[in-house]
Amino acid sequence: MMTLVLSLLHTTKCSAPFLEELSEIISVTPSQNHELLTTRSWDFLGLNYQEPSELLQRSNYGEDIIIGIIDTGIWPESRSFSDHGYEVIPPRWKGVCQLGQAWGGTNCSRKIIGARYYAAGLDKASLKLNYMSARDMNGHGTHTASTAAGSVVEGVSLHGLGEGVARGGAPRARLAVYKVVWEEENGQYLTTAAVLAAMDDAIHDGVDILSLSLIADDDSFGALHAIQNGITVVYAGGNYGPRSQVLFNTAPWAITVAASKIDRSFPTTITLGNKQTLIGQSLYYMMKNESNNRFQTLVNGGNCSREALSGTNIKGKVVLCIEITFGPIIKIFEDALANVHSGGASGLIFALYTTDMLVSTEECQGIPCVVIDIDIGFQVLTYIGSQRLPIAKIEPTSSVTGKQVLAPKVAMFSSRGPSIKYPTILKPDIAAPGVNILAATKDAYVFSSGTSMATPHVAGVVALLKALHPQWSHAALKSAIITSATTKDEHGTPILAEALPRKVADPFDYGGGNINPNGAADPGLIYDIDPREYNKFFECQIKKYEICNITTKPAYHLNLPSISIPELRHPIKVERTVTNVGKVDAVYRSDIQSPLGVKIRVEPATLVFNATNKVHTFKASIKPLWKVQGDYTFGSLTWYNEQHTVRIPIAVRITIQDFYADVA
Repeated sequence: MMTLVLSLLHTTKCSAPFLEELSEIISVTPSQNHELLTTRSWDFLGLNYQEPSELLQRSNYGEDIIIGIIDTGIWPESRSFSDHGYEVIPPRWKGVCQLGQAWGGTNCSRKIIGARYYAAGLDKASLKLNYMSARDMNGHGTHTASTAAGSVVEGVSLHGLGEGVARGGAPRARLAVYKVVWEEENGQYLTTAAVLAAMDDAIHDGVDILSLSLIADDDSFGALHAIQNGITVVYAGGNYGPRSQVLFNTAPWAITVAASKIDRSFPTTITLGNKQTLIGQSLYYMMKNESNNRFQTLVNGGNCSREALSGTNIKGKVVLCIEITFGPIIKIFEDALANVHSGGASGLIFALYTTDMLVSTEECQGIPCVVIDIDIGFQVLTYIGSQRLPIAKIEPTSSVTGKQVLAPKVAMFSSRGPSIKYPTILKPDIAAPGVNILAATKDAYVFSSGTSMATPHVAGVVALLKALHPQWSHAALKSAIITSATTKDEHGTPILAEALPRKVADPFDYGGGNINPNGAADPGLIYDIDPREYNKFFECQIKKYEICNITTKPAYHLNLPSISIPELRHPIKVERTVTNVGKVDAVYRSDIQSPLGVKIRVEPATLVFNATNKVHTFKASIKPLWKVQGDYTFGSLTWYNEQHTVRIPIAVRITIQDFYADVA
């Protein structure tokens, strides 16, 4: 099978025009550098291991499904990758165990069944920072792999925080590792060429799912090639929220994942000298040689810039920092931490607008770092101003789980739609847990946050669904996940999205909603797509063999489980086709929530399925009620009966002029 797309490394000796003339080559595009996006979650999603759900049992925990992890590599010695009790490797596996630095033949196993690495183009100065093998120097790939398919490990915690059973969503699935991300002095090195090469090898190797917690080209025709070969491709949406239109990996054929918060928090008590107690959040635990926490002098450090701290004695004191701007939060925090450390401070209380950032004692270089909101920050500031010798004490963090914590919520950092590249495709597709996820890194377990962490949650769910429904296509799996997603939290109220200010989440925050694995196992109806259909809608650069059409029609006609109309000027009709995968005899009725300013009508309004009529096509008539240059508004179309609710999100923007349009 030939490679669909060849990308050139900048260091290649062959020219693009020369390669384009070769009969074996379909398309040539220049390689680009990209960046890496950086256990309670499975219980929260209804996949409790102690009392297994029907999905876990019927799928046999994803046994023998092969998940390809395209990332920074893997740490094979981690307990999360034990192959104890595994049977022989499935005979359909055609991959290899590529040997290299600190990676021998025994590092592959019945759990990690394949390993490859792609180091072309890495400069010599970076060689010493990396293992020239599939071994993970960074920890990111190990974390994502263990989240998707880690074996069961009892008694995992970070110094007592988050204690419980660590395992992947599909703990009996196999792992194939494709290392494409490398350490450099100023970050990570990742190219399109490496990702495409890994995808091509994965197709030949026989993986079932590809999980990519990284930024890749939106023109992801390598992913399309994988999908057209029966592989499900799951991408991270990016960590650039809460601004709109900052979504990455929006290829229409892939599953693009947003990050949500689970029902776990890490309250940290701050006691002031007047006995007032305030609650922040952190991952603060006592270090081995640390004495019992005690009251210490508390000082106001302003925004804790060098200028603000100049002339202030903070040695041995707890410093309050208040940041009232909304900038790059991680950078602002890191600068503040560096400044208070250089002054010898003993603790940091950091007040800022809503964030999902938590840092551990080790990340804070041994001192407690507590994050509080602006309101609490000003309470601390008022206390400091009222006292001659203000003091404070910070208690070690505790863990709280359950309905005391409002969840799920869309994470502050999670990138939001609409897609700039494909506005007629509603993105992201789904949200999944991506905040403070405890998983493996080298020989330890750490908390990490990002859409990188959300992506393997979706990959793990897909593995269970593939094991349960091996005949389902990629589009069917994607449809089941989107149409069964929940838009309500555990208290039955609409899911919120962290933003400034916090708001009710909409499809540009979470697509169909928060992932609901057990609901996806029995979706009732699916919106299926022959993967060749994508070729009719996208002018995809690969024209040499007429794989893609030069003339295309609007992509909102594609049979996706969502509708996005970025320019509604006059009434239009959109067709969708649903396939019954539930009980043979079933009747579904429609429920329409029209976006504001829009009228939607569905024909027929009722669908009747039986043994001879398993597939029905319906038309949605979408009409603007206003003549206005509008913003996006949102609605939904739901097919329902007593057993199932099959919901798709709708986003519509009314426009009357080409040269002017507000965005989301």
